[in-house]
Amino acid sequence: MDAIRECRAILEKNSKSFALAAKWLPRDRQDDAAVLYAWCRRVDDAIDDAPAGEAEGALESLWDELARVYGDGSDLSLEGRAFREVAQRRSIPKHYPDELLRGMEMDVTGATYDSLDDLLLYAHRVAGVVGLMCCHVLGVRDDDALPHAAHLGWAMQLTNISRDVAEDWGLGRLYLPRQWLIEAGAADPLGSGASSSFPTELTDPAARVVARLLAIADGYYASAERGLAYLSPRVALAIDIARRVYAAIGDELADREWNVTLGRAVVPPRTKARHVATALARGSRRMSRSRLMIPTKVFSPFGA
Repeated sequence: MDAIRECRAILEKNSKSFALAAKWLPRDRQDDAAVLYAWCRRVDDAIDDAPAGEAEGALESLWDELARVYGDGSDLSLEGRAFREVAQRRSIPKHYPDELLRGMEMDVTGATYDSLDDLLLYAHRVAGVVGLMCCHVLGVRDDDALPHAAHLGWAMQLTNISRDVAEDWGLGRLYLPRQWLIEAGAADPLGSGASSSFPTELTDPAARVVARLLAIADGYYASAERGLAYLSPRVALAIDIARRVYAAIGDELADREWNVTLGRAVVPPRTKARHVATALARGSRRMSRSRLMIPTKVFSPFGA
């Protein structure tokens, strides 16, 4: 129980949107969702917070721990122990957390993103597979739901990237597709965030690219909405709340004309409440689709 309380605290501290949505899950799923979030958060923080020159070692440690999560369970972190228990009980395939670490490896090795396809591979690895793991945690019983779950992860990651352009630049990362930036008028080559401040000459091209990315994200959010039919009513409600609140970040960015230098866009509490009310109204009319079986398919649209 100490591990569960810690995982719930990690969720509450790091993501108000996901914590809000999780409150609407069936009670028996809330704790497992918090554990999955906490473990994924630990993986992400281990790379992002690694001191200069130590990210490669941090990644190697994560690979070692994941092997123990699916192995003998020895010497695990608090989050690792909790995730091991959930992964066993909910039958989460090792392929999914493997892909998550391959996404972290893209950050460690300084992967570049010339095209949208390049970026979507990254989005699948760091977020799409989280949606797929959620299918097991949340008791989804139809393999046809898997693409929609992955698409929600993609949409949320594209939203994150759009929100955090300047912040990521300060970490030496540029996720915006470089071909799109060049088409938007940016100079070539673009460089890779050598300073903490975002270059003035990239502000307008970046805004145009962010607008394009958010339009792509909207299509994936729409796919996620179609996927609600595969979920039980309570789970569908929670996912719909998460989908609506997260997509609203894009609306906040649009209100500032996609200017990436104005700080992190945050969805106001009143707006969140409106989206919760809309999801509740839609949920009361939604009939869940008949469910067939626990997902067995390992979904990997990029074959990697």
